[in-house]
Amino acid sequence: MEPILQKTVALVTGASSGIGEATALCLARSGASVALVARRAGRLQDLASRIERDGGRALAIEADITDAAQARGAIEQTVAHFGRLDTLVNNAGVMLLGPISGANVDEWRRMMEINVMALLTCSHAALPHLLRAAADGPRRVADIVNVSSVAGRIVRLGSGVYNATKHAVGAFSESLRQEVSARHVRVSLVEPGATDTELRSHNRPEIQDALMARLGDIKRLESEEIADAVCYIVTRARHVAINEMLIRPSEQVT
Repeated sequence: MEPILQKTVALVTGASSGIGEATALCLARSGASVALVARRAGRLQDLASRIERDGGRALAIEADITDAAQARGAIEQTVAHFGRLDTLVNNAGVMLLGPISGANVDEWRRMMEINVMALLTCSHAALPHLLRAAADGPRRVADIVNVSSVAGRIVRLGSGVYNATKHAVGAFSESLRQEVSARHVRVSLVEPGATDTELRSHNRPEIQDALMARLGDIKRLESEEIADAVCYIVTRARHVAINEMLIRPSEQVT
């Protein structure tokens, strides 16, 4: 049987590690050609080679998607190379926690640029191609999957601006869903809880210690488990839309 995403093309941002890397591998196994977008070119090339060794098709695109021209360029390069775009996974993000009082506002700016503006720019640039894919593509449906966080639902002390970025992603996703769903572009929100990725390491040591203390020794989710959720969403039948998926470790209470 032909893989369900055969003849489709997906683009994954933040593909050089963690959830993005795992998602790209999952989509490739499902038959999609995959554009891999991130700043770390060496890791992208290694991932592309792994996909191709397994019989898939991949394109490594080194880009800083906080630069709007580079973000749009990644979309256009994907379409120029593969001829179409059916799935966009907005995964790139950063989590810089700490109190609001006395905060380094450059960290706030960085989170807004990556978590919000880059996602908006990629979505805007991809939409014409996704609408075209939904109208005449092999599956007659297209997908935007925005990777948010449980922080997009629950506000915590010391997480105010990160919470703000993830709430913004949720609001944007729902409004866009209402705008394009009748044209069979599905917009989905995936909200992972505690997951074993690089996100925690972006923080200062004292913040990392506080995170460890709050979560204790619970078994965290693996990147592959979030990737599995993304692949589930985009492989549903045309008439099925998974609008939102909140995924926590079973021991994580909030």
